[in-house]
Amino acid sequence: MQLNEKAKGYDALHQGFRWETPARYNMARECCGRWAKDRARFALYYEDEAGHTEAWTFRDIQMAANRLSNVLQALGVMRRDRVAILLPQRPETGIAHVACYQMDAIALPLSHLFGPDALEYRLADSGASVAIVDESTLPKLWAVKERLPKLRHVIGVGGAKESGTHDWDLLLSRASRRFQCVDTAADDPALIIYTSGTTGNPKGALMAQRTLLGNLPGFVCSHDFFPKEGDMFWSPADWAWTGGLFDVLLPTWACGQPLLGYRGRFDPEKAFWLMEKYGVRNAFLFPTALKMMMKAVPEPRARYDLELRSIMSAGESVGETVFAWARDKLGLTINEMFGQTEVNYIVGNCAAVYPPKPGAMGRPYPGHRVAVVDDSGKVLPPGEVGEVCVQRSCNGEMDPVFLIEYWNNPKATEEKYIGEGETAWARTGDLAKMDEEGTLWYQGRADDMFKSAGYRIGPAEIENCLVKHPAVANAAVIGAPDETRGTVVKAFIVLQPGQTPCAALEAELQAHVRQYLAPYEYPKAIEFIDQLPMTTTGKVQRRVLRLREEEKLKR
Repeated sequence: MQLNEKAKGYDALHQGFRWETPARYNMARECCGRWAKDRARFALYYEDEAGHTEAWTFRDIQMAANRLSNVLQALGVMRRDRVAILLPQRPETGIAHVACYQMDAIALPLSHLFGPDALEYRLADSGASVAIVDESTLPKLWAVKERLPKLRHVIGVGGAKESGTHDWDLLLSRASRRFQCVDTAADDPALIIYTSGTTGNPKGALMAQRTLLGNLPGFVCSHDFFPKEGDMFWSPADWAWTGGLFDVLLPTWACGQPLLGYRGRFDPEKAFWLMEKYGVRNAFLFPTALKMMMKAVPEPRARYDLELRSIMSAGESVGETVFAWARDKLGLTINEMFGQTEVNYIVGNCAAVYPPKPGAMGRPYPGHRVAVVDDSGKVLPPGEVGEVCVQRSCNGEMDPVFLIEYWNNPKATEEKYIGEGETAWARTGDLAKMDEEGTLWYQGRADDMFKSAGYRIGPAEIENCLVKHPAVANAAVIGAPDETRGTVVKAFIVLQPGQTPCAALEAELQAHVRQYLAPYEYPKAIEFIDQLPMTTTGKVQRRVLRLREEEKLKR
């Protein structure tokens, strides 16, 4: 796999790329094993909310992972058994992933923010036999453990030392630091990541060892040809999700570069402080985080000595306001990226080669054939709205980014595709239109689109317009049911600190949208709320807001 940094323009970059996926491949060897011989090569700088700090080399990570692999084998973990990792950003999280991949066990990353019910569903569905927890996740697991007969062992990290758990430090201290990485095929399963459930019950996406390869071209491009000398990565993205694993932890380590892990709540001013302290040059920041940072610190370079050279953002549209702020106040261009758990890092920008268009998703990254298609699989012409789909092959080679299947859900796997074989299209459920240059413009989730007054409306453009207003911190827009008019545009508004909800402000926001968008797009109804319902990956759960409105109508 080669990317030509000196490619003259997008076409040369994309057309000159070839996958050349090897038959045998293992993510642990790729991300850690091959770097561990260099005893001075740092992999992770770690800090928690209390100010405790640590520094780990790749050799340190590898030795601990070897010990953990031996521990898991002693506990009866066999190849393809599922090992749940219920940990926030901390060294043990990365160690556990390397240990699972190199022993051909299937890692099951689960967010430390999940409640007991969410954990029970995923642990039961996956049939996990071991769970690794810390003091923040153990109580939630303990509440449901009796209903999980397949969960045989719980390993406690840090302060998780309840009766019935194995102590991480004690176990590893008794284990050998030698372990031979299993010779896995590139297509062998490596982990299960459950979708965020924005459109229904979460599904377990079974990902292969090769999945990392499929993510690397987009990762490299979205950070303007990562790595460069001195690069240092950080993101608040939870390592339990695709955004934390395949957009941060694994590709950074695959490039042999260090990253910062921070265990604590996201705070916009703390984010700037961390980036200054550790000399962070590369970051993945959700649009919600960027909006908070922009509102909290409008002039960041006046307060912080920053070394940032690249920011990637994904999950929602960044919008022109945040894009311009980063350009003017941080001195860099945000490279937006689009992907999903099942087929990640497929579309985005690379300012070093082709200038991003503010508000656009970007263009297909090298190695991925992406198009806007209709329900029959027909590629639509520029300007028409359809579903963003990815073809199984690109330039005559199979694209390694695809999931293997949905765990225990063959029906969902079948419904994921239009067509069969190498020419099959994987559906994303996201709508977009493509312009004449091949740039994709996001139109919303298929189930987020709605009709009002006969017009088909997507929420993203209206939300971005609302956030431009100085009183607005964040916004979400849905089509709300209305007894008289059928469906109306409704906006849920989170105000900036110091702002007070009132009829005058509501009218001002409506006039603000009418000034910039079509008359039918302004919100007929506005509700001021303290916070928007969000997934743990930072996406607005508009489905929750729609259900809330439907319940109101029934009363």
